Amino acid sequence: MPEGPSLVILKELAKPYEGRTIAEAHGNSKAVPYDELPGQPILSVRTWGKHFLIELPLYSLRIHFLMFGSYRIDEQKEDSPPRLALAFEEGGELNFYTCSVKMIEGDLDEAYEWQADVMSDEWKPALALKKLRAMPDTLVCDALLDQTVFSGVGNIIKNEVLFRLKIHPLSTVGCLPAAKLRELVKQARQYSFEFLEWKKAYVLKQHWLAHTKRICPRCNIPLHKQHLGKTHRRTFWCERCQKRYSPVL
Repeated sequence: MPEGPSLVILKELAKPYEGRTIAEAHGNSKAVPYDELPGQPILSVRTWGKHFLIELPLYSLRIHFLMFGSYRIDEQKEDSPPRLALAFEEGGELNFYTCSVKMIEGDLDEAYEWQADVMSDEWKPALALKKLRAMPDTLVCDALLDQTVFSGVGNIIKNEVLFRLKIHPLSTVGCLPAAKLRELVKQARQYSFEFLEWKKAYVLKQHWLAHTKRICPRCNIPLHKQHLGKTHRRTFWCERCQKRYSPVL
C-alpha cells in the first residue's frame, strides 16, 4: 500500500495536469459517472495521507490505492483494465489501476482535516498529541497507523519510527513517557519526509533498519516478526533494544 510520501510524488508528477480539460474518461469503477467528466477541467490535484484527490468543478475524485494499486502517466499498463482513465484535450493521460475510486461532493477543505496529514504544511503536532492522549489503551503499533491521527503513515514508517525510537510495538500509548510521546509525533513526520527524499533518489530500501530485516543492526540478534495489533499488520522489532511500555499487571 503506497504511504503518504509516495502519494506526494504522484501529486508532483500530476501537477502539470492542473488546468487541463478532460476529453475522454472510462474505466471499470462503478462509482464514477464517466459521461459527466468530459469537458471538466482539473482545478487541482491534492493529497491527504494515502488519498490522491482530483478536484473538478462538479465534485472531486478520491483515489485510494489499497494494497496493490498503481498508476501510469502518459502511458497505459498492458493487460490490465483501468479503474479510471482520463485523456485530456491538451494531450496526455492519467491511468489508475487496482484501486478504489469514489466521488466527494462539496469543498475538500470541509471533507478533510489537513492538520492530521503528516506531509501537509498545515500539520499540527499538538493536535496529534491531544488525540493520542485520548487513546491511552491503544497499542502504539495501531496508533501510528490510525489515519485520523497520522494521515499518511503506513507500515514501513510505523516499523522504522518505532525502531528508531527504541519503542516496542506492543507498548500502550498511555504508558509512554511524555518525552517519548512527543518524539513519536515528531518522528512520524520527520521520517515521512526522509522517506520522500530517499524514494525520489531510489534508495529507500537501503535506509530500512527494521522493516523486512532479519537482524537487529544495533544488537546483532534476530528481529521478531509478527502481525500485531488490531490492524494486524506485519511488524518487525528487537526484543532487546525496543522497550515495552505497558501497564504493570
